[in-house]
Amino acid sequence: MHRAMRGLILVACASGLYAPAQQAPRSQQPAGLETDWDIAVVLNAMSVQAARLLPLLDHADSNGWIAKGAPDAYAGQLRGSKEQARALAEGAKALAQNPERLSAGLELFFRLHGLERMLGSVEEALRKYQSPADAEALIALAAESDANRDRFQQYLVNLAAEREKEYTVMDQEAQRCRGILTAPAPRKK
Repeated sequence: MHRAMRGLILVACASGLYAPAQQAPRSQQPAGLETDWDIAVVLNAMSVQAARLLPLLDHADSNGWIAKGAPDAYAGQLRGSKEQARALAEGAKALAQNPERLSAGLELFFRLHGLERMLGSVEEALRKYQSPADAEALIALAAESDANRDRFQQYLVNLAAEREKEYTVMDQEAQRCRGILTAPAPRKK
């Protein structure tokens, strides 16, 4: 009888732990966390914006820069910017399909940050060695992503906070179940 009762308690605890791990229905979105379809719009806009950078980056002539005395590092930064922009466009589009993937979201955010840093250097090379107008066009296009980047960053912070809450609840439930299962059996009179 005692074993059967412990078995029932174990099943109840396991089901209690399993339930919070299930994805909440879309209608019960946690407060402060944007819905999947709202953040998907932001991610798709980030993808389009990154793709729009590519023609400007392709127009940049790093060989011409080097011929005019630019350091070779600028050519590497231009190549890196192109790679990051392509990866950002693809990654944002993919993440829009399942935006609650926190690790993929963080990877995308770091990629976006890295691209922004490299674009500053590419803009400098464009301004000095190619055309100030091309540099201005690049910076203007890059600045268009600021609002989406900020919104995506806030989404990631809120998503991480929500996951922490879920894991805390699961841990507390696991500890409660462990306590029930390891408690001494009541003595029969």
